[in-house]
Amino acid sequence: MLLQRLRALDPDLLRGIRRGIEKESLRVRADGTLASTPHPAGLGSPLTHPHITTDFSESQLELITGVHTGVEGCLDQLAEIHQAVFRELGDELLWGASMPCGLPADDAIPIARYGSSNIGRAKTVYRNGLAHRYGRRMQTISGIHYNFSIPDAAWPLLQRTDARSGPEQAYRDEAYFGLIRNFRRHSWLLLYLFGASPAVCESFVEGRAHRLETLAAGTVHLPHATSLRMGPLGYQSDAQSSLAVSYNSLASYASSLHEALNVPYPRYAAIGVRDDGADYRQLSTTLLQIENEFYGTIRPKRRTRKGERPLHALRERGVEYAEVRCLDLDPFCPVGITAATIRFLDVFLLHCLLADSAPDTPGEISAVGRNQHRVAERGREPGLKLDARGAERTPAEWGGEILAECEPIAAALDSAHGGRAYRDALGAAGGALRDPELTPSARMLREIQAGEGSYVRFVLARSQAHRRHLQSLPFPQEAAARYTRLAAESLASQRQTEVADKVPFEVFRRQYLALPE
Repeated sequence: MLLQRLRALDPDLLRGIRRGIEKESLRVRADGTLASTPHPAGLGSPLTHPHITTDFSESQLELITGVHTGVEGCLDQLAEIHQAVFRELGDELLWGASMPCGLPADDAIPIARYGSSNIGRAKTVYRNGLAHRYGRRMQTISGIHYNFSIPDAAWPLLQRTDARSGPEQAYRDEAYFGLIRNFRRHSWLLLYLFGASPAVCESFVEGRAHRLETLAAGTVHLPHATSLRMGPLGYQSDAQSSLAVSYNSLASYASSLHEALNVPYPRYAAIGVRDDGADYRQLSTTLLQIENEFYGTIRPKRRTRKGERPLHALRERGVEYAEVRCLDLDPFCPVGITAATIRFLDVFLLHCLLADSAPDTPGEISAVGRNQHRVAERGREPGLKLDARGAERTPAEWGGEILAECEPIAAALDSAHGGRAYRDALGAAGGALRDPELTPSARMLREIQAGEGSYVRFVLARSQAHRRHLQSLPFPQEAAARYTRLAAESLASQRQTEVADKVPFEVFRRQYLALPE
């Protein structure tokens, strides 16, 4: 069916693929330690700015593009946002890798602040909860989120190709969840190809049990790792591992999350919502405070209305796009992701969408997690075997099979756009499967070892080079004026939000957390 579905997508529809990027980066001092300064006032309000906000920490920027049908247009906007940021950072840098810089004591990592409005306070209290539950260091890990959707006009054509009746949105939801199941089965391939966190500063694991090996003073690593960020030491949660989330339908997914958002979890109940001084420790005592706390390599998403919960938006109006969350920052690219990587993602995600997608099972869900951790920690290890639905396969064998199925998709995209950029991206992936030394994780370890053996010094040098490159690019006066205006408008919008609040925060908190059955 893959080829039949692909033939239903004419060149105009393939050119209409929509993408957007959210990129997290730590602000660091010139010596490679975490910045402790507040969010720069010249960047506006992180609560309301459309392109520049913060993630967990006050020192952790999140840069957000709009939705683009062109790869280069998306990257151009991401570069422009970086340029606007650097105009306000002074001597600070944006850390150019996913695993963090030199970190202070856990309680010295500043939690993001969003003002005195109820929604602003809720965002900070949520982050307080993350700190109590997982520790602040884990939350300083950064990455790229890639948002992907196909044009609305494609869905009736695919539905007709599949000879499916019923509402179009129901078909769309089913197709996106098919994409998500296939993505989860095969996302180990993205960790292998684009993982760029095989080493980390020793400060990240201070006081924690780990199996990392010393690479040099202050730097630890695993010799065949691809993405420590996506392994057991990264963005993981033992508590969430008890969640048996099914991706077989929107209804089963929503039901799984609904329970996690409503049933108290003993360990978090022991933390309490407020301390003795009545300060808030977390938003709730449930396994998930809000939907965004659920860690996953990919999420079904729907834009929310003001004050609306993401799960309610999904249930009411269905899936609008998929959010890929397993990509490391590329330390060799000034904006963290290259055009070739984006083109590979488009091919890969179309494959996940157009290929048949069997329902998942508890056994397969466990295998997906094992494969993720194996590739994260040992992906370049000679002889490594993965669980391919009960059969043992090497990454080269299984990955080669996936890439072969992607070839007609890359050819169709090249036909739609002209040239051979998509086939070249696919070819580069095949080369890395055959020779692990071509992966960014291998290159990163080589360059760390060729230098002074220090993870921090390596990333600091890359971060400085990124700043020089981005500051050397033209930044038109119109762009400077636009970002100045956006900053001012966002600050005004935050003040309006604060003035408009009419209920106490505790009332707001209870109302916001209430989910309809």
